Amino acid sequence: MDDNRKQISKTKTQTNGQLISSSMIRSFLAGSLSGTISCMVLQPLELVKTRLQKSSNLGSKRGMFSIVADVIRQEKIWSLWNGLVPSLYRTVPGIGIYFTTLHGVMSTFGSDNPHPVESMVIGASCRSFAGVMVLPFTVMKTRYESGEFNYKSLIHALRTTHSKEGIKGLYSGLTPTLMRDVPYAGLYLMFYTKLKYLTSDISGQYNIVFNFCNGVLAACLSSSITQPADVIKTHMQLYPREFGRVKNAVIHIYRESGLIGFQRGFVPRTLRRTLMSATTWSVYEEVMRKYHKDRR
Repeated sequence: MDDNRKQISKTKTQTNGQLISSSMIRSFLAGSLSGTISCMVLQPLELVKTRLQKSSNLGSKRGMFSIVADVIRQEKIWSLWNGLVPSLYRTVPGIGIYFTTLHGVMSTFGSDNPHPVESMVIGASCRSFAGVMVLPFTVMKTRYESGEFNYKSLIHALRTTHSKEGIKGLYSGLTPTLMRDVPYAGLYLMFYTKLKYLTSDISGQYNIVFNFCNGVLAACLSSSITQPADVIKTHMQLYPREFGRVKNAVIHIYRESGLIGFQRGFVPRTLRRTLMSATTWSVYEEVMRKYHKDRR
Protein backbone atom coordinates (compact mmCIF):
# COMPACT_ATOMS: atom_id res chain seq x y z
CA MET A 1 0.00 0.00 0.00
CA ASP A 2 2.79 2.39 0.94
CA ASP A 3 4.55 1.68 -2.35
CA ASN A 4 1.32 2.38 -4.27
CA ARG A 5 0.81 5.67 -2.45
CA LYS A 6 4.36 6.73 -3.15
CA GLN A 7 3.94 5.86 -6.81
CA ILE A 8 0.65 7.79 -7.03
CA SER A 9 2.23 10.80 -5.28
CA LYS A 10 5.23 10.66 -7.61
CA THR A 11 2.95 10.46 -10.66
CA LYS A 12 0.92 13.47 -9.47
CA THR A 13 4.10 15.48 -8.87
CA GLN A 14 5.38 14.67 -12.34
CA THR A 15 2.02 15.55 -13.89
CA ASN A 16 1.86 18.89 -12.05
CA GLY A 17 5.42 19.64 -13.10
CA GLN A 18 4.58 18.91 -16.73
CA LEU A 19 1.49 21.12 -16.55
CA ILE A 20 3.48 24.01 -15.05
CA SER A 21 6.22 23.63 -17.68
CA SER A 22 3.65 23.47 -20.48
CA SER A 23 1.82 26.49 -19.09
CA MET A 24 5.06 28.52 -18.84
CA ILE A 25 5.98 27.63 -22.42
CA ARG A 26 2.53 28.81 -23.48
CA SER A 27 3.09 32.02 -21.52
CA PHE A 28 6.38 32.64 -23.35
CA LEU A 29 4.86 31.95 -26.78
CA ALA A 30 1.72 34.01 -26.09
CA GLY A 31 3.77 36.96 -24.85
CA SER A 32 6.23 36.74 -27.76
CA LEU A 33 3.48 36.49 -30.37
CA SER A 34 1.57 39.48 -29.06
CA GLY A 35 4.82 41.45 -28.68
CA THR A 36 5.84 40.75 -32.29
CA ILE A 37 2.54 41.97 -33.73
CA SER A 38 2.45 45.10 -31.59
CA CYS A 39 6.10 45.93 -32.21
CA MET A 40 5.82 45.74 -36.01
CA VAL A 41 2.69 47.88 -36.15
CA LEU A 42 3.71 50.53 -33.63
CA GLN A 43 7.45 50.99 -34.35
CA PRO A 44 6.94 54.39 -36.09
CA LEU A 45 5.65 55.86 -32.83
CA GLU A 46 8.81 54.72 -31.04
CA LEU A 47 11.00 56.29 -33.74
CA VAL A 48 9.10 59.60 -33.53
CA LYS A 49 9.42 59.60 -29.74
CA THR A 50 13.19 59.06 -29.92
CA ARG A 51 13.64 61.84 -32.49
CA LEU A 52 11.52 64.23 -30.47
CA GLN A 53 13.75 63.64 -27.47
CA LYS A 54 16.90 63.93 -29.58
CA SER A 55 15.73 67.20 -31.16
CA SER A 56 15.07 68.58 -27.70
CA ASN A 57 18.71 67.93 -26.82
CA LEU A 58 19.73 69.88 -29.95
CA GLY A 59 17.54 72.84 -29.00
CA SER A 60 14.80 72.15 -31.54
CA LYS A 61 11.12 72.52 -30.66
CA ARG A 62 9.69 70.52 -33.56
CA GLY A 63 6.49 68.62 -33.06
CA MET A 64 5.43 65.04 -33.74
CA PHE A 65 3.89 65.61 -37.18
CA SER A 66 6.81 67.76 -38.31
CA ILE A 67 9.22 64.91 -37.57
CA VAL A 68 7.06 62.38 -39.43
CA ALA A 69 6.95 64.69 -42.46
CA ASP A 70 10.74 65.20 -42.37
CA VAL A 71 11.44 61.47 -42.17
CA ILE A 72 9.16 60.74 -45.14
CA ARG A 73 10.51 63.68 -47.20
CA GLN A 74 14.23 63.40 -46.45
CA GLU A 75 14.50 59.63 -46.10
CA LYS A 76 11.76 57.18 -47.12
CA ILE A 77 8.44 56.20 -45.63
CA TRP A 78 10.02 52.87 -44.64
CA SER A 79 12.50 54.81 -42.52
CA LEU A 80 9.70 55.18 -39.97
CA TRP A 81 10.45 51.53 -39.18
CA ASN A 82 14.17 52.13 -38.53
CA GLY A 83 15.12 50.26 -35.39
CA LEU A 84 12.53 47.53 -35.97
CA VAL A 85 15.10 44.70 -36.00
CA PRO A 86 16.72 45.52 -32.63
CA SER A 87 13.26 46.39 -31.33
CA LEU A 88 12.07 42.88 -32.21
CA TYR A 89 15.18 41.32 -30.66
CA ARG A 90 14.43 43.33 -27.53
CA THR A 91 10.65 43.05 -27.40
CA VAL A 92 9.94 39.48 -28.47
CA PRO A 93 12.20 37.62 -26.02
CA GLY A 94 11.79 40.40 -23.46
CA ILE A 95 8.01 40.12 -23.31
CA GLY A 96 8.26 36.34 -23.50
CA ILE A 97 10.69 36.25 -20.55
CA TYR A 98 8.52 38.72 -18.65
CA PHE A 99 5.30 36.75 -19.07
CA THR A 100 7.02 33.44 -18.35
CA THR A 101 8.55 34.80 -15.14
CA LEU A 102 5.30 36.54 -14.23
CA HIS A 103 3.25 33.39 -14.77
CA GLY A 104 5.65 31.30 -12.70
CA VAL A 105 5.77 33.79 -9.81
CA MET A 106 2.01 34.42 -9.74
CA SER A 107 1.21 30.71 -10.00
CA THR A 108 3.53 29.95 -7.10
CA PHE A 109 3.20 32.97 -4.81
CA GLY A 110 0.34 35.10 -6.15
CA SER A 111 -3.23 35.29 -4.88
CA ASP A 112 -6.52 35.32 -6.81
CA ASN A 113 -7.26 38.93 -5.91
CA PRO A 114 -3.79 40.38 -5.25
CA HIS A 115 -3.26 43.42 -3.06
CA PRO A 116 -1.97 46.45 -5.05
CA VAL A 117 1.41 46.23 -3.30
CA GLU A 118 1.67 42.53 -4.21
CA SER A 119 0.96 43.31 -7.87
CA MET A 120 3.53 46.12 -7.91
CA VAL A 121 6.27 43.98 -6.37
CA ILE A 122 5.64 41.01 -8.69
CA GLY A 123 5.39 43.14 -11.84
CA ALA A 124 8.48 45.18 -10.98
CA SER A 125 10.59 42.13 -10.06
CA CYS A 126 9.75 40.25 -13.26
CA ARG A 127 10.39 43.31 -15.40
CA SER A 128 13.78 43.93 -13.76
CA PHE A 129 14.95 40.47 -14.77
CA ALA A 130 13.68 40.76 -18.36
CA GLY A 131 14.93 44.34 -18.78
CA VAL A 132 18.53 43.57 -17.84
CA MET A 133 18.57 40.54 -20.14
CA VAL A 134 17.68 42.52 -23.28
CA LEU A 135 19.20 45.95 -22.50
CA PRO A 136 21.91 45.83 -25.24
CA PHE A 137 19.12 45.56 -27.84
CA THR A 138 17.35 48.50 -26.19
CA VAL A 139 20.50 50.61 -26.64
CA MET A 140 20.80 49.55 -30.31
CA LYS A 141 17.12 50.29 -30.92
CA THR A 142 17.46 53.82 -29.57
CA ARG A 143 20.54 54.51 -31.68
CA TYR A 144 18.97 53.13 -34.85
CA GLU A 145 15.91 55.31 -34.32
CA SER A 146 17.96 58.47 -33.77
CA GLY A 147 19.34 58.42 -37.35
CA GLU A 148 22.81 59.40 -36.09
CA PHE A 149 24.45 55.97 -36.27
CA ASN A 150 25.15 54.34 -39.64
CA TYR A 151 25.21 50.70 -38.68
CA LYS A 152 25.27 48.09 -41.44
CA SER A 153 23.49 45.47 -39.36
CA LEU A 154 22.55 44.66 -35.80
CA ILE A 155 25.67 42.47 -35.40
CA HIS A 156 27.81 45.33 -36.74
CA ALA A 157 26.14 47.72 -34.30
CA LEU A 158 26.80 45.45 -31.33
CA ARG A 159 30.42 44.84 -32.35
CA THR A 160 31.11 48.52 -33.03
CA THR A 161 29.62 49.63 -29.74
CA HIS A 162 31.52 46.98 -27.82
CA SER A 163 34.86 47.78 -29.50
CA LYS A 164 34.51 51.56 -28.94
CA GLU A 165 32.70 51.69 -25.62
CA GLY A 166 33.08 48.23 -24.11
CA ILE A 167 30.42 46.42 -22.08
CA LYS A 168 29.54 49.76 -20.48
CA GLY A 169 28.35 51.03 -23.87
CA LEU A 170 26.04 48.07 -24.39
CA TYR A 171 24.51 48.74 -20.98
CA SER A 172 24.44 52.54 -21.17
CA GLY A 173 21.32 53.99 -19.65
CA LEU A 174 20.78 50.94 -17.43
CA THR A 175 19.73 52.99 -14.40
CA PRO A 176 17.12 55.20 -16.13
CA THR A 177 15.88 52.22 -18.16
CA LEU A 178 15.17 50.35 -14.94
CA MET A 179 13.81 53.57 -13.41
CA ARG A 180 11.35 53.66 -16.32
CA ASP A 181 10.49 50.01 -16.92
CA VAL A 182 10.43 48.63 -13.38
CA PRO A 183 7.95 51.19 -11.96
CA TYR A 184 5.97 51.02 -15.21
CA ALA A 185 5.60 47.24 -14.98
CA GLY A 186 4.73 47.40 -11.30
CA LEU A 187 2.20 50.19 -11.73
CA TYR A 188 0.73 48.61 -14.86
CA LEU A 189 0.15 45.24 -13.21
CA MET A 190 -1.31 46.94 -10.14
CA PHE A 191 -3.75 49.06 -12.18
CA TYR A 192 -4.55 46.23 -14.60
CA THR A 193 -5.30 43.54 -12.02
CA LYS A 194 -7.44 45.92 -9.96
CA LEU A 195 -9.38 47.11 -13.02
CA LYS A 196 -9.77 43.51 -14.21
CA TYR A 197 -11.18 42.51 -10.82
CA LEU A 198 -13.62 45.44 -10.83
CA THR A 199 -14.82 44.90 -14.42
CA SER A 200 -15.27 41.16 -13.87
CA ASP A 201 -17.67 42.06 -11.08
CA ILE A 202 -19.56 44.36 -13.45
CA SER A 203 -19.72 42.03 -16.44
CA GLY A 204 -19.91 38.81 -14.43
CA GLN A 205 -17.66 37.00 -16.91
CA TYR A 206 -14.51 37.25 -19.02
CA ASN A 207 -14.76 39.95 -21.69
CA ILE A 208 -11.94 40.72 -24.13
CA VAL A 209 -13.28 44.26 -24.73
CA PHE A 210 -13.16 45.04 -21.01
CA ASN A 211 -9.67 43.53 -20.89
CA PHE A 212 -8.45 45.76 -23.73
CA CYS A 213 -9.94 48.88 -22.12
CA ASN A 214 -8.35 47.92 -18.79
CA GLY A 215 -4.99 47.66 -20.57
CA VAL A 216 -5.41 51.07 -22.22
CA LEU A 217 -6.25 52.84 -18.96
CA ALA A 218 -3.52 51.06 -16.99
CA ALA A 219 -0.91 51.94 -19.64
CA CYS A 220 -1.96 55.62 -19.76
CA LEU A 221 -1.60 56.00 -16.01
CA SER A 222 1.71 54.13 -15.86
CA SER A 223 3.23 55.96 -18.85
CA SER A 224 2.48 59.41 -17.47
CA ILE A 225 4.28 58.60 -14.22
CA THR A 226 7.40 57.08 -15.84
CA GLN A 227 7.88 59.51 -18.78
CA PRO A 228 10.76 61.53 -17.21
CA ALA A 229 12.89 58.37 -16.88
CA ASP A 230 12.34 57.63 -20.58
CA VAL A 231 13.68 61.06 -21.59
CA ILE A 232 16.74 60.61 -19.36
CA LYS A 233 17.34 57.11 -20.78
CA THR A 234 17.31 58.37 -24.38
CA HIS A 235 19.88 61.09 -23.65
CA MET A 236 22.20 58.66 -21.88
CA GLN A 237 22.02 56.03 -24.64
CA LEU A 238 22.53 58.47 -27.51
CA TYR A 239 25.25 60.55 -25.86
CA PRO A 240 26.98 58.34 -23.24
CA ARG A 241 30.11 60.52 -23.14
CA GLU A 242 28.13 63.67 -22.31
CA PHE A 243 25.58 62.04 -20.03
CA GLY A 244 27.39 59.16 -18.38
CA ARG A 245 25.48 59.79 -15.17
CA VAL A 246 21.79 60.31 -14.48
CA LYS A 247 22.58 63.56 -12.67
CA ASN A 248 24.26 65.08 -15.76
CA ALA A 249 21.32 64.21 -18.00
CA VAL A 250 18.78 65.59 -15.52
CA ILE A 251 20.65 68.91 -15.18
CA HIS A 252 21.02 69.27 -18.95
CA ILE A 253 17.35 68.55 -19.70
CA TYR A 254 16.19 70.97 -17.03
CA ARG A 255 18.53 73.76 -18.22
CA GLU A 256 17.51 73.32 -21.85
CA SER A 257 13.73 72.92 -21.49
CA GLY A 258 12.73 73.18 -17.86
CA LEU A 259 10.31 70.68 -16.33
CA ILE A 260 8.41 70.33 -19.62
CA GLY A 261 11.55 68.79 -21.10
CA PHE A 262 11.01 65.65 -19.01
CA GLN A 263 7.71 65.10 -20.84
CA ARG A 264 9.24 65.33 -24.32
CA GLY A 265 7.89 62.52 -26.52
CA PHE A 266 5.01 61.84 -24.13
CA VAL A 267 2.29 61.59 -26.82
CA PRO A 268 3.93 59.03 -29.16
CA ARG A 269 5.30 57.00 -26.25
CA THR A 270 1.94 56.90 -24.49
CA LEU A 271 0.15 55.98 -27.72
CA ARG A 272 2.61 53.16 -28.38
CA ARG A 273 2.73 51.93 -24.80
CA THR A 274 -1.04 52.07 -24.47
CA LEU A 275 -1.81 50.18 -27.66
CA MET A 276 1.07 47.75 -27.23
CA SER A 277 0.34 46.90 -23.60
CA ALA A 278 -3.40 46.58 -24.19
CA THR A 279 -2.89 44.39 -27.28
CA THR A 280 -0.19 42.28 -25.65
CA TRP A 281 -2.20 41.57 -22.52
CA SER A 282 -5.42 40.93 -24.47
CA VAL A 283 -3.71 38.37 -26.72
CA TYR A 284 -1.87 36.82 -23.77
CA GLU A 285 -5.04 36.50 -21.68
CA GLU A 286 -7.00 35.05 -24.58
CA VAL A 287 -4.34 32.45 -25.44
CA MET A 288 -3.95 31.40 -21.80
CA ARG A 289 -7.73 31.30 -21.26
CA LYS A 290 -8.23 28.98 -24.23
CA TYR A 291 -5.30 26.84 -23.09
CA HIS A 292 -6.71 26.35 -19.61
CA LYS A 293 -10.17 25.76 -21.08
CA ASP A 294 -8.79 23.00 -23.34
CA ARG A 295 -7.04 21.38 -20.38
CA ARG A 296 -10.33 20.84 -18.55
